[in-house]
Amino acid sequence: MDDVTQDAEPFELSDSDWRERLSPEQYRVLRQRGTDPAFSGRFTHPGPDGTYRCAGCGALLFDSNTQFDSGSGWPSFTEPANLANVELHLDSSHGMVRTEVTCKRCGGHLGHVFDDGPGPTHQRWCINSTSLELDPSHPS
Repeated sequence: MDDVTQDAEPFELSDSDWRERLSPEQYRVLRQRGTDPAFSGRFTHPGPDGTYRCAGCGALLFDSNTQFDSGSGWPSFTEPANLANVELHLDSSHGMVRTEVTCKRCGGHLGHVFDDGPGPTHQRWCINSTSLELDPSHPS
């Protein structure tokens, strides 16, 4: 799979097509901006090597060598594998001001980024496990 070409092309589906393509939980998180319950996701703690892709469209998002255990209850990364594959948006929901992270290719909600992570970036990309798929065939 060619990550540059594949990730650059927009991936747009109708709502009914998204519902057919995604599990109910993936639809809730990716399309309705839901959140996994803390410590419930399969990628909460660093695990196998590989790359993490968007569960909605397959875009390359994160590399396992940037994942760390933040203790927050969600998968955390110091940076995306390719910054061009994510978009950042102001999120003032739930009485907080945060920076939402979405997949640039399909617009799926991934999570939020915070400035309280480890060096060198000092960022914590706090991402829902439900929005990710691990691709172990592309080791970091």
